[in-house]
Amino acid sequence: MAPSFTARIQLFLLRALGFLIGLVGRAALVLTGPKFASKTPQPVTEPLLLLSGMQLAKLIRQRKVKCIDVVQAYINRIKDVNPMINGVVKYRFEEAMKEAHAVDKKLAEKQEDEATLEKKWPFLGVPFTVKEAFQLQGGEGCTLAAACSVIGVGSDIGGSIRMPAFFNGIFGHKPSPGVVPNKGQFPLAVGVQELFQCTGPMCRYAEDLTPMLKVMAGPGIKKLKLDAKVHLKDLKFYWMEHDGGSFLMSKVDQDLILAQKKVVVHIETILGASVQHVKLKKMKYSFQLWITMMSARGHDGKEPIKFVDLLGDHGKHVTPLWELIKWCLGLSVYTIPSIGLALLEEKLKYNNEKYQKFKAVEQSLRKELVEMLGDDGVFLYPSHPTVAPKHHVPLTRPFNFAYTGVFSALGFPVTQCPLGLNAKGLPLGIQVVAAPFNDHLTLAVAEYLEKTFGGWVCPGKF
Repeated sequence: MAPSFTARIQLFLLRALGFLIGLVGRAALVLTGPKFASKTPQPVTEPLLLLSGMQLAKLIRQRKVKCIDVVQAYINRIKDVNPMINGVVKYRFEEAMKEAHAVDKKLAEKQEDEATLEKKWPFLGVPFTVKEAFQLQGGEGCTLAAACSVIGVGSDIGGSIRMPAFFNGIFGHKPSPGVVPNKGQFPLAVGVQELFQCTGPMCRYAEDLTPMLKVMAGPGIKKLKLDAKVHLKDLKFYWMEHDGGSFLMSKVDQDLILAQKKVVVHIETILGASVQHVKLKKMKYSFQLWITMMSARGHDGKEPIKFVDLLGDHGKHVTPLWELIKWCLGLSVYTIPSIGLALLEEKLKYNNEKYQKFKAVEQSLRKELVEMLGDDGVFLYPSHPTVAPKHHVPLTRPFNFAYTGVFSALGFPVTQCPLGLNAKGLPLGIQVVAAPFNDHLTLAVAEYLEKTFGGWVCPGKF
């Protein structure tokens, strides 16, 4: 189903618009922005910072480590590193220390045994950070990667868990839709979009993913099979190295293709599992499928909340093109990424004919993947077409997020897994995808890949 000539011209203009916005943003940064020298965080020397959340929780329950010492270690690390990365945007050190004292006091009273504590509070005493969308803290990807935190909470409707996790070389899981509550997010997705908005765990160590998901899901955990034993050699593995050649997206870096092929070879020769290379032709419509999802009306016929309305706080009228002109003159109160997104949203209005056309493609691709994967298959796919880009460069490639966005539109669980570093010290990674409510498969593969390829790499060691 090739797009019409007019459609191709429109998409080309959109890509050109994104490229232009990116150039304007980068030019402004060079001319007016602050100058930063390249810096690398010091390697971690505090042993407590190199333990998983599960390991820390166990030591705290056993009273072998005090919660206050763990929290203080992370506070010290944040103070040392955060001025470089600006990942933690709100400090609450005093409150955290009070809470740590309360945990140590509770444990000192010995009112409950270790098994009871583990069942009731699996992560008792373990500090964590939360994405800014939950009105608390931000920069989860770099905060975790820099060892300023061990576990964190993110949200994902197009890749906002998986892309930061990939760029920073950590684990991130987008659960099956409807499993983890989205309460507390801003802006909160409504209508049909709410079905695709997912809250999920981000962490440095794969063993923390499943217990975190159990805690976060609450009653929704009944929809999953997280306690089911997964025999990796009995799984069916499928892989695809790129989207099939969409002209909207960048070509996949050779480093990422080679990393994926190493995974495939290891699974086939060492693990001894079934591996099949596939070509899903409809994947080249990934961006259009995500836009179809975002433009869907609710059951009540209402349109979804628009980003431009959020800019105006549901009152003030905002004209994106006028704001771009004002921004170039230094008069706009909005950032260039927000203006760019509002411009793209304005130009990507889908009429009913386009919606029905791509909705049919989405349903067909979803059916194809569900039948292929079943309850015992996983799909290996790039987390992004390029390794971590420099600041503002993503604005020149506004459609690359579709490598993650397509699985949001399809409603599949996905785990981003780090695969070490390339020759320049930038993280490599891969998405592990399963059919809906088979999260336990992707999480099991994540632990396997960590053991095989090393997982998170401590900063400063490259």
